[in-house]
Amino acid sequence: MSEEKTNKQEMPEQLSDILLVLDKEKMKIQAVKSIDENGKMETVEPTKKNQNQFMRVDKGGDFFSNFFSNFFSQLKNPTNFTFFKVPAPVAAEKAEELQKHVDKPTPQGEKVLKEHEVKAEPQPDKKQENQNNMATAQTTTEASEYRYKPEQIDWDTMKNLGLSKEYLEKRNLLDPLLRGYKTNELLPIGINLGGSILRTDARLSLQQGEDGNVIVAIHGIKKEPNLHFEFFGHKFTDEDKKNLIETGNMGRVVNLVNSKTGELMPSIISIDRLTNDVIALRTEFIKIPDEIKGVKLNDEQKQTLMEGKPLYLEGMISSKGTEFSATVQFNADKRYVEFLFDRSNHNQQAQTNQQNTQQSNQQSQPQDAPRTFRGKELDDEQYNKFKAGQTIYVELKDKKDQPYKGYITFDKDTGKTNFEFPGQYKARVEPAETHKTQTAVNSEGKTNEATKNVQEPLKSGQQRPKNEKQQDNKPAKSKGRKM
Repeated sequence: MSEEKTNKQEMPEQLSDILLVLDKEKMKIQAVKSIDENGKMETVEPTKKNQNQFMRVDKGGDFFSNFFSNFFSQLKNPTNFTFFKVPAPVAAEKAEELQKHVDKPTPQGEKVLKEHEVKAEPQPDKKQENQNNMATAQTTTEASEYRYKPEQIDWDTMKNLGLSKEYLEKRNLLDPLLRGYKTNELLPIGINLGGSILRTDARLSLQQGEDGNVIVAIHGIKKEPNLHFEFFGHKFTDEDKKNLIETGNMGRVVNLVNSKTGELMPSIISIDRLTNDVIALRTEFIKIPDEIKGVKLNDEQKQTLMEGKPLYLEGMISSKGTEFSATVQFNADKRYVEFLFDRSNHNQQAQTNQQNTQQSNQQSQPQDAPRTFRGKELDDEQYNKFKAGQTIYVELKDKKDQPYKGYITFDKDTGKTNFEFPGQYKARVEPAETHKTQTAVNSEGKTNEATKNVQEPLKSGQQRPKNEKQQDNKPAKSKGRKM
């Protein structure tokens, strides 16, 4: 499988629209940026220079309808505005086109405006809804940002992975999934392969399949980022590789190629530091804040971050009120501007935390005994003993269909099956059984052949006479293979 196909799911085809607004008093079309708590709308010029500040809305019918209804109801003077919805990639061009039709009205222009116009559905009587709005305003605003609903998730699949809705809610991981993001931490999952169960740590995300159903995507941990193959048509240079390994960000914009349409997609690239996946994000989805930790960014600084480059900022104020300086850079995986401190210590600490998390997850997750071992399915009696931790005798066949026999034991702590051939098993068990017999005989004050061979232990500094025969009673070491 090519690297492009392997990483394909890591570059989501986000479908979003831009909300344009016509101020009926000024007769000027602007792009909506935000709305504050007092219902005042903030807008910007609908140019490509400002596209990172445009408010983006999910194209999905239900999602957009819910969002716009909530947005419209919060406006201070909603009747003063007319709204239009246009595709994000051509927002600037469409805004210019609509402005021309506003400046010089024509029947054809009126038709174009109507095609893009968005109208809010009739709202309930606000007097009856005052108390509810006060209590749920924040909730509805957040809900409008969701891409998926809990009932769209295939919970049977989640159950097969060892996860549940309650578990995800308890760890605050369901919310980012519903918003279209990956879980911000690794999760312990188990995949049933029939004869065995694969347990690993991974990040999860929700994606829409070709049939429209929501599927669960598993992002497993890779040993290292795969930078040796082309990624959507981009071949990593030595400088690209160096930057990705040292900072996690490539540091520049490159044109990736959509394998289906051949479209060029200006994007930045970063590394998922939890899984080592290569992640790309189109530049049209990059949103740079106006201010970082008290430092207001000028146009040149914003452009630097928009291009994926690192930016050194001085005079920032921490949450504790102390001044500090640091390098910042936009991360394609996190989708926000991050601080780049000394990554050598950070990476070492991240690896340590990851190992601790894996060990903790392995200890906290119950281990299931496999029903089948090396193609041999255990019967009910064997399986009940086996999963209880008892050693059972089995007859097996090798790859050449030749029979062989042995003993298997299930280790609940590690989830592994230990195998021993008959000779190994007896060498490990029989000395212990002999010792038990000797102890029992001696406790009755009797002497037999077994007790004659048991020599008294030597005292400190004492040596055994040379003419005294010595017995080697050490048990043979077991070399049972672990599965």
